[in-house]
Amino acid sequence: MDHKLLDILVCPICKGRLQFNAEKNGLICRAEKLIYPIEDGIPLMLESQAQPFSEPTGNTPGVI
Repeated sequence: MDHKLLDILVCPICKGRLQFNAEKNGLICRAEKLIYPIEDGIPLMLESQAQPFSEPTGNTPGVI
């Protein structure tokens, strides 16, 4: 994912910052707990295309 594009894209719902997730091939909005898919290199930034996203739970070393 192009970092310049990632810097200007925001969540269409909350306007929050997005993070690229290569494993799931999508852009994650942590505030809304959604992942927007990327198809053929194009982010699908429609609310109707977003899927629920849940982060793995567990203890992260060094984090309290």
